[in-house]
Amino acid sequence: MAEPPIARALISVSDKTGVVELARFLQQSGVEILSTGGTAKTLREAGIKLRDVAEVTGFPEIMDGRVKTLHPLIHGGILARRDLPEHRAAMKTHGIGAIDLVVSNLYPFAATVAKGASREDCIENIDIGGPALIRASAKNHEFVAIVTDPADYAAVINDMTANKGATTLALRRRLAAAAYAHTAGYDSMISQWMAAQENETFPKSIVFAGERKQQLRYGENPHQAAAFYVAKEPGRAPRPGVATATQLQGKELSYNNLNDTDAAYELAAEFDAPACAIIKHANPCGVAVGGDLASAFKLALTCDPVSAFGGIIAVNRALDLATVEAIGKLFVEVIIAPAINANARAALAQKQNLRVLEAGAMPDPAASGNMLRAVAGGWLMQTRDSGRIAAADLKMVTKRAPTEAERNDLLFAFRVAKHVKSNAIVYAKGGATVGIGAGQMSRVDSSRIAAWKAREAGEAAGEKEPRTKGCVVASDAFFPFADGLMAAVEAGATAVIQPGGSMRDAEIIAAADQAGIAMVFTGIRHFRH
Repeated sequence: MAEPPIARALISVSDKTGVVELARFLQQSGVEILSTGGTAKTLREAGIKLRDVAEVTGFPEIMDGRVKTLHPLIHGGILARRDLPEHRAAMKTHGIGAIDLVVSNLYPFAATVAKGASREDCIENIDIGGPALIRASAKNHEFVAIVTDPADYAAVINDMTANKGATTLALRRRLAAAAYAHTAGYDSMISQWMAAQENETFPKSIVFAGERKQQLRYGENPHQAAAFYVAKEPGRAPRPGVATATQLQGKELSYNNLNDTDAAYELAAEFDAPACAIIKHANPCGVAVGGDLASAFKLALTCDPVSAFGGIIAVNRALDLATVEAIGKLFVEVIIAPAINANARAALAQKQNLRVLEAGAMPDPAASGNMLRAVAGGWLMQTRDSGRIAAADLKMVTKRAPTEAERNDLLFAFRVAKHVKSNAIVYAKGGATVGIGAGQMSRVDSSRIAAWKAREAGEAAGEKEPRTKGCVVASDAFFPFADGLMAAVEAGATAVIQPGGSMRDAEIIAAADQAGIAMVFTGIRHFRH
């Protein structure tokens, strides 16, 4: 049985993108158009004939427009089931005309919050009539088409053109699902904003909104499906990084590419000096600061050139030609930078498969925010690890204090350790990592693995003495026993930075004093799982 053509449409939108073109098509198709307020004004100015909702209801807009479409003659026309005799009888008895198409999107609540409007203005931009229209239309999608996104106007026009003025049930079902996602996302932003007004970081109930940016080929493994969503938060732009990045060239980004690139960019953002982070499987395999990006890259690569193959490179300055030339023929999956100079772009274009991302800005490591992780049957939510340690925060606990050079390297190494999977051990010297131990169940194993990786890289480079000789070491959490510390001492470390807080702190300090090394406590832990 053929679908009946659309005879009557209600258009009431805040975002007026493309609405005139859609209304003109509807008018040419013989559809009666109802409208309200600013939308009616826009359409009339474009020469579109329409009826005001107030004319249909016989009731004017009141309370500064808070009440205009909330009326039985409107909602009855949307919610009536055309296949039920009793519904058709009720429509006839009460003079209710059917509405077959509703075009509506909502007051710009998020934009109002973002521009720093007063609480009163934010409240006034909480739409009531719009969500009611949208939800009613979506509920009755067997008979009513609901359009909330201007990007879907073309689909409606094409569907009506192909079906003698009617829309298909398949399209209406898709539009209904999108409509409920639209109102759900809108309500989530309002609830988040209201919770923030009451300083509730973790409200009793929470809803998150996200907009799909990319359908991915697969997840961590080819048998897993995946997509990338950008968080929608009221009054807050997406955090600079993979969410804001423009891909300038290269193959499609994968799930693992995005995850690793995020880790790399967040680590590069930790430093004020020109910095480069090379990431493999979400762990750094080399990090360094330098006088310029090219120098930082060369130092970072030296740490573990074997693991850097096929890795991710992140820098915290505009990527320049000198750095691109330093990267040379090294195979990497992704390069991300806040900006990329024109001559660097031209050089990178020679590597057509290399994914190159320009993020626009660097994230603020000290900024607040929440992090979410799925577990079976729920989610874990925590505030972002925005903890940062400065020289003034260090507590010297050994007889020997670190030298100025050691102190600078200790602060550098501890910032890197924040981004290494626990248990994390980082050896550093001269503003660069020389060995990294990550993700081990035992801290002493991380200490030994980091030293082994440093020794192996040094031997491959033909160096006569271990790179860890005269280095510093950072631990993301306290040493529960002296064995992890002594493994670092045996590797050649002369200074240690760690949170402290173990029941055996006195034993660890005594071991450091006996070895003649300096040790400082931070009082802050950086577990990363």
